[in-house]
Amino acid sequence: MQDILLKVENVSKTYREGKLETQVLCGVDLSVYRGEQLAIVGGSGSGKSTLLHIMGSLDKPTSGKVLLEGEDLYSLSAARQAQIRNASLGFIYQFHHLLPEFSALENVAMPARIAGVDKKTAFGRAEALLERVGLSHRLSHAPSELSGGERQRVAIARALINQPRLVLADEPTGNLDAASGEAVYALIRELAAQLGTAFVVVTHDNALAARMDRQLSMKSGKLTTGARQ
Repeated sequence: MQDILLKVENVSKTYREGKLETQVLCGVDLSVYRGEQLAIVGGSGSGKSTLLHIMGSLDKPTSGKVLLEGEDLYSLSAARQAQIRNASLGFIYQFHHLLPEFSALENVAMPARIAGVDKKTAFGRAEALLERVGLSHRLSHAPSELSGGERQRVAIARALINQPRLVLADEPTGNLDAASGEAVYALIRELAAQLGTAFVVVTHDNALAARMDRQLSMKSGKLTTGARQ
């Protein structure tokens, strides 16, 4: 039995605007295992992105717990949460959120520099990761000079720079053509296998999700019951 890396316990989320309440998550339970590649599939509005944000301490649940290696993320201070996000979690989004004024190398190195890693070491790690994702010839290029698939590969490298235990990816292929999307998913699988990093990917694409180790479905704020959930 693999070790549990992150555990979601009875998490619910309700948004309130005036007298209007919208329940987005309804008592979700989920375990993420070390090194696994998990896909959560669901349509728009199903709650999958909200769940991902709560797993990454980016959005607070209305009730329930999120435990990372047994530590309750929402019992911690905001400063400690930010430290954990930088050191232990990586994030990949549908919109890559690269800084336009910086090169690919500088974008990838940024989280390491924020963590206090010296410039030479951070840039060395960034260059090695960009080589690993097939972009050694694009180190000095700005995001505007890269294709959509290349920008997402830069974003993947950036998510891995601090050697996180878990990477959370929100529709990472949503803006890509089919071939680029396939390449990004293949890269995620390859890097997860090589580095031992766990990946949780939320997507509406069943075909791409099927390439992951495990797939769960989300509908109306609830995960379907599946093996080893």
